[in-house]
Parts: sequence; C-alpha cells; structure tokens
Amino acid sequence: MKKQTIFIQGMHCRSCEILLEDGIKDIPGVRAVSVSHTKGAAEISYKGHLDINKVQAVVEESGYSCGESKNAPLISTRKEDWNQLSMVAMVVIGLYFIGRWLGIFNIGGFASSNYSSLPVVFLVGLTAGVSTCMALVGGLVLGASARFAKQKPLATPWEKFTPHIFFTIGRIIAFFILGGIIGWVGSILQLSLTVTGLFTVLVGLSMLILGAQLIDVFPRLSGWQFVLPKSISRFLGIGSHKQAKYSHKSSMILGGLTFFLPCGFTQAMQLFAMSTGNPISGALTMGIFALGTAPGLLSVGGLTSVIKRNQSKYFFKFAGLVVLALAVFNISNGLRLVGFDGSVLGSSTGVRGKTVNVPNAQVTGDVQVVRMTQSARGYSPSTFTVKKGVTVRWIVTSTDPYTCASSLVSKKLNIRQALKEGENIIEFTPTETGKIAFSCSMGMYSGSFNVVN
Repeated sequence: MKKQTIFIQGMHCRSCEILLEDGIKDIPGVRAVSVSHTKGAAEISYKGHLDINKVQAVVEESGYSCGESKNAPLISTRKEDWNQLSMVAMVVIGLYFIGRWLGIFNIGGFASSNYSSLPVVFLVGLTAGVSTCMALVGGLVLGASARFAKQKPLATPWEKFTPHIFFTIGRIIAFFILGGIIGWVGSILQLSLTVTGLFTVLVGLSMLILGAQLIDVFPRLSGWQFVLPKSISRFLGIGSHKQAKYSHKSSMILGGLTFFLPCGFTQAMQLFAMSTGNPISGALTMGIFALGTAPGLLSVGGLTSVIKRNQSKYFFKFAGLVVLALAVFNISNGLRLVGFDGSVLGSSTGVRGKTVNVPNAQVTGDVQVVRMTQSARGYSPSTFTVKKGVTVRWIVTSTDPYTCASSLVSKKLNIRQALKEGENIIEFTPTETGKIAFSCSMGMYSGSFNVVN
C-alpha cells in the first residue's frame, strides 16, 4: 500500500472534506482517503498507480484547486458564503419578528407564582426551558450540538442526539444533589455580582467565537479550539489534550456545571430551595426544576440530529447567527452586572420596563417614596429621579415572584434581594449625584435612579 499527500486550496469546513473524500475514493486503485481542511491536504492510500490527473479533476469539479494553501484570510472572499449567510440572516430576522408578534419572548409572564406544590415547580422549569434558561444554557447547547454535528456528519440521528441526553441527565442529577446541599447549607454557594457578571461575559465570549466559526465566513477562526489543561482533560474523560474526544462522562459533568450559570430562573429556584432549610425539599425543588427545563433544552440539541448533509451548510449558518445573537445578549448583560451600562455596546440589550416620563419621587416627610412593579416582563416604571442626601423608600410590588426579574440586584447600592409576592420595601440614601443602576441577577431586565441635587 502506497501513500501520497495532495495539497488542496479552498476547503473551509468538514463538509468540504466529506465531498472530496467521496469523490477521490471512486478513483481506481484508491483504497482510503483522509482529507483535512485545517491542514489543506488529502492523504491518499492506493495500490498500483495513482492517476494524479483524475485526482485533480475531482478536486476541481468539487469547486477547489490543487496546491499548497496559503494562510487563511480573516474574512471569506467567496461570494457563495455571503449569499448563503444573507439568506439565512433574513430567515432569522423574520422568525424573530414573528416570535415577537406571537408573544413567544414574553412566555415567562404565564409562569405561576404559587410554589405550594412541586408540579408548579415543574411548570416553572418548562417556562424557563423555553425562555431565559434557553438564552444562556440553550445557546451553549445549540453551539455545542451544531459543532458536534459538523465534526461527525456521518453519525446517525440517534448518535448525534445521545450527547444531549447525557448532558440533560447530568444536569438533573447535579441539580438534585446540589439542591439538597443548598437546602442544608443556605446561601453559601451564592456568587458575588462581579463574579457572576464576569462569568456571564466569559460565556458570551466563548459563544461569540463559536458562532463566528459556525457561520463560515471567517476562515482563520475555523482552526481555533478551546483546549483544556491535561489534568482537567483527564478528569473530564477527554483522551487527548490536543483534540477533545466526546465521552458520556464529560457531557454529564458539563450538564451538571450549568447549575452555576447565572440564569435568573435558576437563581430564583436556588433561593427558594435555600429558603426551605431542608435538604430533601431543596433537592426535590432543584431536581424537578431541571427536569422541567429538559424538553426545551433537548429540543434545541435535537435540531442537529435530523439535519441532512446537503442542508447542513444552511443550518450551521442559522445556528451560528443565533449563537452570535445570544453571545452579544450575554456579554451585554454580564457587563451590566459588573457595573457597565448596556450602552457600552452601542445599545442596551437589556429589557427595560415601561418608563412614564421619568417619574419623580413623592416626598413624605423626610423620605422620598418611589413605587415600582416587578412582573415576569421586568420592571415598570424602570427609571426614577430622586434627590441627593434624602432617604429613598423604594417600594417594589412583585406580581410574579420566582421569575427572572424577581432577583433584584444593584452593585452601587450593595443590594441583592429575592422579591416576595406583594410589597417589598428597600431603603437607601443616595450620597452623590449621577446614575444608580439596578437589574435582575442575569442583567436581562434593568432600570436606574437618576440622583440630582
């Protein structure tokens, strides 16, 4: 058996490799072919004589050219790539506006605020799985599932779907165990706003790179991979330091680690589990909540299991654009949590409640009173004007506790409070003029106080 390496230009994804391998295998004498788009080469094993002219013909008929590849450009110059991306972008934008019109993005408003029974906790999990939890966890699931399908295009639908089942099993088991721990220990696992915000930004940045790779218009990014240290790789069951190989163990651990992601619904459930003061109640609360999120998150991963090979280029671009949008969303929310206003990115991606002409506080004696309503859709009104040096009595009426917006935080005021149903009173005295921002613990819903003399 002889071997020969042929250099090929123009490859940019796993689909290119499959197309060339299928074509070259049909050449007489060829026994095996291994094509790598990252190396820009095809290694051909053959018996007898290899007809180079036929190899070149297959390469050119497939839309590529023979020759050693130069450094990949940062931005693709292939018109076909941009045409495909434009078509997919129009579909994504269209689906977004249809979703807004149907009220899909406000589905959190239908969540019940009565937690007297575990079936209702399951219902809240169902709501979270198709709303804010999907925005954070779902973005990672979608990106990871699309990447897995791209690397394993010949896998059966069941093989592509199996990683998501183990991811979900690991998530449910971890939520059950850790829910029991926080039910016993209390608030020991609560992270600071700065750490939560930085974690959210890091998640967003990783999604940003992943999304850019999936849309296939940045060739130089295609070879970038997140590589774990050897010790962590071995612990997660990854056999090779240079190339992460899938294992059920690593997928389950990854699912379990989502317990610590800053999703407002998850944190609200964690606070509820803590308030029970009972490890069994805490375990059941978090375990059933995770079970409720499973259908929504599994549906995201399942999309990649049924995509046909000739449709994959469009699906990967679709997935990439969605992941990019969620990445910007998470980065902006994370920056807001660490103290930067959402306008840092040009516009706020946070959801602000209705502002009624920037209402002034009502002065009662030596106290200025402001009233705000918290619902599943955020805060209303969300902007207030108060005077410096005068105590503010902030009365927040919660109509939907244990939703994302019920976890109220403000770094400047050093406030982190889980709102209870009905009136919640918070008092503070502004000592300097300027803006005091507040938001939910995920940074998704926000508002501010404008302090004047």
